[in-house]
Amino acid sequence: MFSSTKFNFIIPIISVVLGLAAGAIIMLIFGYNPILGYQALWNGVFDSGFFMSETVNRITPYILTGLAIAFAFRTGLFNIGAEGQVLVGWIASVWVGTAIDAPTVIHLPLALLAAAAAGAFWAFIPGILKAKLGVHEVIVSIMMNYVALHLTNYLIRDVMTDNSESTEQVKQTASLTNDFLIGLTGSRLHLGFIVALFMVLVMWVILERTKLGYELKAVGYNQHASNYAGMKVGRNIVISMVISGLFAGLAGAMQGLGSFGTAFTNTAFSNLGFDGIAVALLGGNNPFGVILSASLFGFLKVGALNMSTAGVPNEIIEIVIALIILFVASGFIIRWALLQLKKGERK
Repeated sequence: MFSSTKFNFIIPIISVVLGLAAGAIIMLIFGYNPILGYQALWNGVFDSGFFMSETVNRITPYILTGLAIAFAFRTGLFNIGAEGQVLVGWIASVWVGTAIDAPTVIHLPLALLAAAAAGAFWAFIPGILKAKLGVHEVIVSIMMNYVALHLTNYLIRDVMTDNSESTEQVKQTASLTNDFLIGLTGSRLHLGFIVALFMVLVMWVILERTKLGYELKAVGYNQHASNYAGMKVGRNIVISMVISGLFAGLAGAMQGLGSFGTAFTNTAFSNLGFDGIAVALLGGNNPFGVILSASLFGFLKVGALNMSTAGVPNEIIEIVIALIILFVASGFIIRWALLQLKKGERK
C-alpha cells in the first residue's frame, strides 16, 4: 500500500509528466511538432552556460516565494499577498543599496535585512488583522498587493528619483553580483542562489527542529485544540505571516540587488508571488521539494523563450504549467487511480 509520504512524492512527478504530455497533444492539435518544441525548450536552457546561468537567476526568487507560500500553508494560512511583499522587499533593498555608504560586509547584509523586514511588515498587517479581528488573510493580502504596487511606483517616481521610471543602480558594496561569475558565464548570475538555499534550511529547521515550528504547525492543524493546549493562537498566526513575508521580501532583494540591480516602476505585477503559489503546491509545501519545483518552473520559463525557433509559440508553456498545477490540485484523482492499479495487481 502506498504511504502518504510516497503519494506526496509520486503525485507531483505524475502531474509533471501528464502536463508535458497534454502540452504535446495541444501542439499536435494546432499543427506544431512537439518533439521539435520540447527539443528547443531543452536547448534554450542547456545549450550554453549563459542560458543555464539565466535559468538559475530565474529559479532563485521562485525558491523564496515558494518558501513564503509553503510556510504559510504548513501553518494553516494562505499568504496570497507574497506578490506585494516581493515588491516592498525589492524597493527596500534598493533604497538601502543606493542611499548608504558602507563596506560590503555591512552594506549587503543590511540591504538584505531591509528587504526581509519590509516583506515581514507587509505580511504582519493581514496577520494581525486575522489574529485580532478574525479578518481572512486572503482578502487583506490581496488588497495589500495593489497597495504595494502603487506605493512602490510612487516612491520610485516622487521620493527616490525626480519623476524617473527607474532608480540608480545599487552601489557595488550592496550588490549580489560577482565579477568572477559574470566573467565565467557572461550572464547576470549572482550570489542570490546561496541566500535562497540557506533560507531553505532555515525553513526546515524552524518547522522540524524547533518548539516554535511545532506550535505553528499545531495551530495550523487545529486552532481550538492548540488554544486548549495553552498555545497562543493569535501570536502564532502573526508569527507565521511575518516569517512567510520575510521569505517573500528576500525574493524582492534577489531582483533589486541581483538580477536588475535597480528598482523600476511596474504597470502590472511581477507575478513572482503568484507563481510562488504554484511552486509551493508542486513542491508539496516541503522546503526541499520547493527547490525542485522552482527549478522546473525556471527551466520552463527560460526554455520557453527558445521555442519560437521551432515555430512553436512560447505561450504553450504557460498552458503546460497551468495543466501541471491542475493535475497537482486534482491529486486525489491520481491517488485513486494508483490505488485501483494496486488493487488490480493484488488480484
